[in-house]
Amino acid sequence: MDKMDYKKAHKDLYQPKSEPGVIEVPTMKFIQLDGRGNPNEPEGEYHKALEVLYALSYTIKMSPKNGQVPDGYFEYVVPPLEGLWWQEDAENADYTNKSKFYWTAMIRQPDFVNDQVFAAAAETVTRKKPQLDLSKTRFTSLTEGLCVQCMHIGSYDDEPATVNKMNSFMADNHLLCDLSEVRRHHQIYLSDPRKSDVSKRKTIVRHPVRKG
Repeated sequence: MDKMDYKKAHKDLYQPKSEPGVIEVPTMKFIQLDGRGNPNEPEGEYHKALEVLYALSYTIKMSPKNGQVPDGYFEYVVPPLEGLWWQEDAENADYTNKSKFYWTAMIRQPDFVNDQVFAAAAETVTRKKPQLDLSKTRFTSLTEGLCVQCMHIGSYDDEPATVNKMNSFMADNHLLCDLSEVRRHHQIYLSDPRKSDVSKRKTIVRHPVRKG
Protein backbone atom coordinates (compact mmCIF):
# COMPACT_ATOMS: atom_id res chain seq x y z
CA MET A 1 0.00 0.00 0.00
CA ASP A 2 1.31 3.44 -0.93
CA LYS A 3 2.36 5.73 1.87
CA MET A 4 0.26 8.82 2.49
CA ASP A 5 2.24 11.85 1.27
CA TYR A 6 0.49 15.05 2.31
CA LYS A 7 2.46 17.12 -0.21
CA LYS A 8 1.01 15.06 -3.06
CA ALA A 9 -2.44 14.38 -1.61
CA HIS A 10 -3.12 18.04 -0.76
CA LYS A 11 -1.57 19.99 -3.59
CA ASP A 12 -3.61 23.06 -2.73
CA LEU A 13 -1.78 23.27 0.60
CA TYR A 14 1.71 22.21 -0.45
CA GLN A 15 2.11 22.99 -4.15
CA PRO A 16 0.96 26.57 -4.72
CA LYS A 17 1.94 28.53 -7.80
CA SER A 18 4.66 31.18 -7.84
CA GLU A 19 1.85 33.75 -8.11
CA PRO A 20 -0.30 34.47 -5.03
CA GLY A 21 -3.61 32.70 -4.54
CA VAL A 22 -6.39 32.41 -1.94
CA ILE A 23 -6.86 29.27 0.14
CA GLU A 24 -9.08 28.18 3.02
CA VAL A 25 -6.73 26.28 5.34
CA PRO A 26 -8.44 23.55 7.41
CA THR A 27 -7.77 22.60 11.01
CA MET A 28 -4.62 20.47 11.30
CA LYS A 29 -2.70 18.83 14.13
CA PHE A 30 0.87 19.86 14.95
CA ILE A 31 3.72 19.28 17.35
CA GLN A 32 5.06 22.76 18.15
CA LEU A 33 7.92 24.48 19.96
CA ASP A 34 8.27 28.22 20.62
CA GLY A 35 11.54 30.09 20.75
CA ARG A 36 13.43 33.25 20.01
CA GLY A 37 16.62 34.18 18.19
CA ASN A 38 18.62 33.69 15.02
CA PRO A 39 17.62 30.40 13.35
CA ASN A 40 21.03 30.20 11.66
CA GLU A 41 23.05 29.76 14.85
CA PRO A 42 24.61 26.27 14.53
CA GLU A 43 24.01 25.32 18.18
CA GLY A 44 21.18 27.76 18.80
CA GLU A 45 17.71 27.30 20.22
CA TYR A 46 16.09 26.86 16.82
CA HIS A 47 18.29 23.93 15.79
CA LYS A 48 17.67 22.24 19.13
CA ALA A 49 13.93 22.67 18.61
CA LEU A 50 14.12 21.00 15.20
CA GLU A 51 15.98 18.05 16.68
CA VAL A 52 13.14 17.58 19.18
CA LEU A 53 10.40 17.94 16.54
CA TYR A 54 11.94 15.41 14.19
CA ALA A 55 12.66 12.96 17.02
CA LEU A 56 9.01 13.02 18.10
CA SER A 57 7.60 12.94 14.56
CA TYR A 58 9.70 9.96 13.48
CA THR A 59 9.01 8.14 16.74
CA ILE A 60 5.29 8.39 16.01
CA LYS A 61 5.82 7.30 12.40
CA MET A 62 7.86 4.27 13.53
CA SER A 63 5.60 3.38 16.48
CA PRO A 64 4.45 0.03 14.98
CA LYS A 65 8.07 -1.15 14.93
CA ASN A 66 8.26 -0.32 18.63
CA GLY A 67 5.24 -2.50 19.36
CA GLN A 68 2.82 0.40 19.67
CA VAL A 69 0.19 0.70 16.92
CA PRO A 70 -2.13 3.69 17.43
CA ASP A 71 -5.78 3.26 16.50
CA GLY A 72 -6.26 4.28 12.88
CA TYR A 73 -2.54 4.18 12.09
CA PHE A 74 -1.49 4.25 8.42
CA GLU A 75 1.83 4.46 6.60
CA TYR A 76 2.81 8.02 5.73
CA VAL A 77 5.63 10.38 4.85
CA VAL A 78 6.48 12.80 7.65
CA PRO A 79 5.16 16.21 6.49
CA PRO A 80 7.55 19.13 5.94
CA LEU A 81 8.85 21.44 8.62
CA GLU A 82 6.85 24.65 9.08
CA GLY A 83 7.36 27.86 10.99
CA LEU A 84 5.44 30.87 12.32
CA TRP A 85 7.55 34.04 12.60
CA TRP A 86 7.15 37.50 14.15
CA GLN A 87 8.91 40.40 15.85
CA GLU A 88 7.71 42.50 18.78
CA ASP A 89 7.48 45.72 16.73
CA ALA A 90 5.61 44.39 13.71
CA GLU A 91 5.26 47.77 12.01
CA ASN A 92 9.02 48.40 12.11
CA ALA A 93 10.24 44.83 11.81
CA ASP A 94 13.92 44.51 10.88
CA TYR A 95 14.14 41.29 8.89
CA THR A 96 17.92 41.63 8.54
CA ASN A 97 18.31 41.34 12.32
CA LYS A 98 17.44 37.68 12.80
CA SER A 99 18.22 37.79 16.52
CA LYS A 100 14.94 39.71 17.00
CA PHE A 101 12.78 36.92 15.63
CA TYR A 102 10.27 35.00 17.69
CA TRP A 103 9.20 31.71 16.15
CA THR A 104 7.07 28.62 16.45
CA ALA A 105 8.66 25.61 14.78
CA MET A 106 6.20 22.83 13.95
CA ILE A 107 5.51 19.63 12.04
CA ARG A 108 2.05 18.46 11.00
CA GLN A 109 0.79 15.16 12.42
CA PRO A 110 -1.67 12.64 10.93
CA ASP A 111 -5.25 12.64 12.18
CA PHE A 112 -4.75 9.44 14.21
CA VAL A 113 -2.33 11.26 16.52
CA ASN A 114 -3.94 12.29 19.82
CA ASP A 115 -2.76 13.29 23.28
CA GLN A 116 -2.07 9.68 24.22
CA VAL A 117 -0.03 8.97 21.08
CA PHE A 118 1.96 12.16 21.62
CA ALA A 119 2.58 11.33 25.28
CA ALA A 120 3.79 7.84 24.38
CA ALA A 121 6.18 9.27 21.78
CA ALA A 122 7.49 11.83 24.27
CA GLU A 123 8.14 9.06 26.80
CA THR A 124 10.04 7.03 24.20
CA VAL A 125 12.16 9.99 23.06
CA THR A 126 12.94 10.95 26.66
CA ARG A 127 14.10 7.42 27.37
CA LYS A 128 16.19 7.01 24.21
CA LYS A 129 17.50 10.57 23.91
CA PRO A 130 17.62 12.02 27.44
CA GLN A 131 19.77 14.93 26.23
CA LEU A 132 16.77 16.43 24.42
CA ASP A 133 14.60 18.93 26.29
CA LEU A 134 10.92 18.22 25.59
CA SER A 135 9.59 20.48 28.34
CA LYS A 136 8.35 23.22 25.97
CA THR A 137 6.91 20.89 23.36
CA ARG A 138 3.17 20.76 22.82
CA PHE A 139 0.66 18.86 20.70
CA THR A 140 -2.10 21.13 19.44
CA SER A 141 -4.51 21.97 16.62
CA LEU A 142 -4.19 25.02 14.38
CA THR A 143 -6.93 26.58 12.27
CA GLU A 144 -5.63 29.26 9.92
CA GLY A 145 -8.75 29.79 7.85
CA LEU A 146 -8.70 32.24 4.95
CA CYS A 147 -5.15 32.92 3.70
CA VAL A 148 -3.15 34.11 0.73
CA GLN A 149 -0.14 31.97 -0.12
CA CYS A 150 2.62 31.88 -2.72
CA MET A 151 5.60 29.71 -3.62
CA HIS A 152 8.85 31.56 -2.93
CA ILE A 153 11.86 30.26 -4.84
CA GLY A 154 15.30 31.35 -3.68
CA SER A 155 17.00 32.62 -0.56
CA TYR A 156 15.01 33.30 2.60
CA ASP A 157 16.57 36.78 2.58
CA ASP A 158 14.75 37.55 -0.69
CA GLU A 159 11.36 36.69 0.75
CA PRO A 160 10.20 40.34 1.21
CA ALA A 161 9.77 40.56 -2.58
CA THR A 162 7.30 37.66 -2.47
CA VAL A 163 5.49 39.24 0.48
CA ASN A 164 5.17 42.50 -1.50
CA LYS A 165 3.67 40.53 -4.39
CA MET A 166 1.19 38.96 -1.99
CA ASN A 167 0.25 42.37 -0.57
CA SER A 168 -0.45 43.68 -4.08
CA PHE A 169 -2.62 40.64 -4.77
CA MET A 170 -4.58 41.29 -1.57
CA ALA A 171 -5.20 44.91 -2.54
CA ASP A 172 -6.37 43.91 -6.02
CA ASN A 173 -8.77 41.33 -4.59
CA HIS A 174 -10.27 43.40 -1.73
CA LEU A 175 -8.50 41.42 0.97
CA LEU A 176 -6.84 42.75 4.10
CA CYS A 177 -3.75 41.22 5.66
CA ASP A 178 -4.79 39.86 9.07
CA LEU A 179 -1.46 39.25 10.80
CA SER A 180 -1.89 39.40 14.57
CA GLU A 181 -0.80 37.81 17.84
CA VAL A 182 -2.96 34.84 16.87
CA ARG A 183 -2.42 34.67 13.09
CA ARG A 184 1.25 34.74 12.06
CA HIS A 185 3.57 34.94 9.06
CA HIS A 186 3.81 31.28 8.02
CA GLN A 187 6.53 29.44 6.11
CA ILE A 188 6.51 25.82 4.89
CA TYR A 189 9.91 24.44 3.92
CA LEU A 190 9.81 22.12 0.92
CA SER A 191 13.59 22.09 0.39
CA ASP A 192 16.31 20.91 2.75
CA PRO A 193 18.61 23.97 3.14
CA ARG A 194 21.54 21.63 3.83
CA LYS A 195 21.21 19.97 0.42
CA SER A 196 19.41 22.32 -1.97
CA ASP A 197 20.84 25.04 -4.19
CA VAL A 198 19.86 28.36 -2.61
CA SER A 199 18.58 29.70 -5.94
CA LYS A 200 16.19 26.72 -6.26
CA ARG A 201 15.05 26.52 -2.63
CA LYS A 202 11.24 26.24 -2.35
CA THR A 203 9.36 27.83 0.55
CA ILE A 204 5.63 28.39 0.81
CA VAL A 205 4.78 31.79 2.28
CA ARG A 206 1.30 32.07 3.79
CA HIS A 207 -0.43 35.10 5.33
CA PRO A 208 -3.85 35.18 7.00
CA VAL A 209 -6.36 37.55 5.42
CA ARG A 210 -9.89 38.79 5.86
CA LYS A 211 -12.32 40.23 3.37
CA GLY A 212 -12.16 44.00 3.00
